[in-house]
Amino acid sequence: MSHKNAGIFGYWLLTIVLAGCGLSPKEYFYTLSSSATSERTSASATTMIPSIVVGPVTLPEIADRPQIVTRVGTNQVTVAEQHRWAASLRSEIPRVIAQNLSDLLGTRSVSSYEESGAARADIQVPIDVQRFDATLGETVTIDSLWTVRWATGKPTMGRSTVHEPISGDGYDLLIAAYSRALAQVSRDIGEAIRSHETIRR
Repeated sequence: MSHKNAGIFGYWLLTIVLAGCGLSPKEYFYTLSSSATSERTSASATTMIPSIVVGPVTLPEIADRPQIVTRVGTNQVTVAEQHRWAASLRSEIPRVIAQNLSDLLGTRSVSSYEESGAARADIQVPIDVQRFDATLGETVTIDSLWTVRWATGKPTMGRSTVHEPISGDGYDLLIAAYSRALAQVSRDIGEAIRSHETIRR
């Protein structure tokens, strides 16, 4: 091949590569949000709530990835390369539950495991998520085992299994449903903490 033809070939190859880069699919990033504010407990009823750390959180391997995973059948899932979590679910889930508990219990002494730097707290709430999956346009499911551990005394163990309908098609509505499901998990945990504190009084 002559130098001239080689130059032309290289030019067209570069053009094709650049064009391909320009056509790359756009990526979308999502975060979970707190949504338990409507059930806030009065501050006067919870002034004695001690410090709380939520986490660590464990997840099924299939969900513990940047891409959002959805079910397309009983034994089949799809991994959405263009629809991703903005942060790891291992940090997103405890962050949102901590925010929900802060609203539910009327206290600011709640943080996630990562935010606290694993500092010692009066109460720690580790969570083992058994299921974290969804079917687009239908339902999200969160099945979690959680433990409320006080610095002293017997721990309280519980399980929250939540099926939350998705109000339409689209990943933004799917994420909103996940957030509502986590609000229910937060309410279950909050009730366990509140009951223990009531007994102590």
